[in-house]
Amino acid sequence: MGSEDAGSEVAGAQPGVRPGGQPGLPHSVDAEHLAFAQESLRLLGDRVEDVAADLYAALFLEAPHLRAMFGPSMAAQRGRFARALSTAVGGLADVDSTRTALAALGREHRRVGVRDEHYDVFGEALVAALHRHTADIWVPELEAAWRGVFAFVAAAMQAGAREAAGHEPASWRAVVVAHERRTDDIAVLRLRTDRPYDYEPGQHLTLETPARPRSWRRYSPATSPRADGVIELHVRSVGAGWVSGALVRHTLVGDPLHLGPPAGGLTIDQTSRRDLLMVAGGTGLAPVRSLLEGMARWNSARRVTLLFGVRTAGELYDLPALQVLDARHDWVTVVPVVQSSSYAGEQGTLAEVVARSGPWSDHDVVVCGSPAMTATTAATLLAVGVPAARISTDSAGLGADPLPAPGPIAAAPAVIDLRSRRSRDRAPGHQDGAVATRASRSAEGIGLPIR
Repeated sequence: MGSEDAGSEVAGAQPGVRPGGQPGLPHSVDAEHLAFAQESLRLLGDRVEDVAADLYAALFLEAPHLRAMFGPSMAAQRGRFARALSTAVGGLADVDSTRTALAALGREHRRVGVRDEHYDVFGEALVAALHRHTADIWVPELEAAWRGVFAFVAAAMQAGAREAAGHEPASWRAVVVAHERRTDDIAVLRLRTDRPYDYEPGQHLTLETPARPRSWRRYSPATSPRADGVIELHVRSVGAGWVSGALVRHTLVGDPLHLGPPAGGLTIDQTSRRDLLMVAGGTGLAPVRSLLEGMARWNSARRVTLLFGVRTAGELYDLPALQVLDARHDWVTVVPVVQSSSYAGEQGTLAEVVARSGPWSDHDVVVCGSPAMTATTAATLLAVGVPAARISTDSAGLGADPLPAPGPIAAAPAVIDLRSRRSRDRAPGHQDGAVATRASRSAEGIGLPIR
């Protein structure tokens, strides 16, 4: 599957060209291909990560030089890819938003040197791995479907990479100009890049430290863009903290870092006249504070209540900066929330405080923190009458993986019974074409049993 063929197969036009010949992203994905791919993912269930494991084993067997693009441990990478695969295929019913997200991923992947030809070998490894784990339902239509879907994904990512190459570097060099250890596990880092780094308040970036080469993690700037070019990051070491631990405990002033391009992030609807509730847990404060600083440049009428929640009072690591914002702008009210019963101020979890305060039903709301806190608080907001359309959430700025969160597998547009098709089409002892041979050869080469 060549990259040129990929675009024309999916879009009926040249890759990256919309009908009418205007440069852009791939236009569509075949509905039947999507239905087959979604049904096979549904049948795979929680075995998608096993598919990812076989994919990378086959990929590195076929192209050993690609191993250098990845971090030392592939365990997390397998999980990231499994989630990304489910997200991309599950979201393709909404082609426009998924295409845009894939373009952003292609832009981000430039930082590790991904080129067009790498998509070809990756696509073959994916099809071989999928075949191995769906041998009981594999039919020619399913192979064609996955090739078609991957062609769309690859073409969208390649288009995003090409567009970005025309106006920005693949990565930026940065140096640490300040490092403050605020608690045992939280540090505030300030960086200066070697060239302008243009981002919007609420966006995130990916970061690599030479102490952990090829292990990129996502963080959100805690400040809006500044004239001196300094970017502030809030980093919490969680668990083993392969990257975050190095940034908190072992990084010094003068140390170099690499940054990927800014992407995604939270936004404030500047056309809305509703007041805002901002809910930040721990270092989820970073993108929220960036948004607040950005609002200071244009807001004059909308009031903002910020609930900043932690477990103990000692974790209110950035309270002085918030108090400055509170004092400087009469439209900002900062409320520290501490779970400890010994705290003299607002006590409880953020969800509990949201439930007993308010009302919030006439507010726009931003929630950022751990996935568990974000989900619980969002559910509470819905329960107290805040429409879902007014709730923006983000748990990605906490050193999380640089991939979107998994989405549901959308309902297939047609009922496809792959098991019946397989039983009908399969002759005794028959294997389906070249892909079966490639899958078997790859599995044998890495010591895996053949089904």
